[in-house]
Amino acid sequence: MACFPSTLDDAQSDALFDRIVAHHAQHGFGLWALELKTTSRFIGFTGLAVPQWHPPFGPCVEIGWRLAHDHWGHGYATEAARAALDFGFQVVGLKEIVSFTAAVNQRSEHVMQRLGMRHDVDGDFDHPALPAGHRLARHVLYRMCASLPSD
Repeated sequence: MACFPSTLDDAQSDALFDRIVAHHAQHGFGLWALELKTTSRFIGFTGLAVPQWHPPFGPCVEIGWRLAHDHWGHGYATEAARAALDFGFQVVGLKEIVSFTAAVNQRSEHVMQRLGMRHDVDGDFDHPALPAGHRLARHVLYRMCASLPSD
């Protein structure tokens, strides 16, 4: 939550969980829990989501991730996001998946780059949920299109 305006209290966390479950029911995809293979310990989540707000580049499906700080820098976000991209393109049949983050969140931006997503500089935007001038307001937008089958 280092690049989010605030952490979630218990009620907000429970509400997020309820939204994740409802999203899966509505769209057939959503966010998945991430666990360490060796211990089954919950370390965060990743997956696909339809934004609840109306981004200027929408409608769209975004890929996102959040990991506990202790698990940053181990490749878990990239590994899980690759699986989510494969699911989105191969199973769901999406034509494009986007990702966005606060411009100061270089770690997430590097994950987007490692995934092969391309930066859409013209699509960068100020997040409408944050006040003008807030340190997290400016967001970068990345895109990835489905690969066309080869002949």
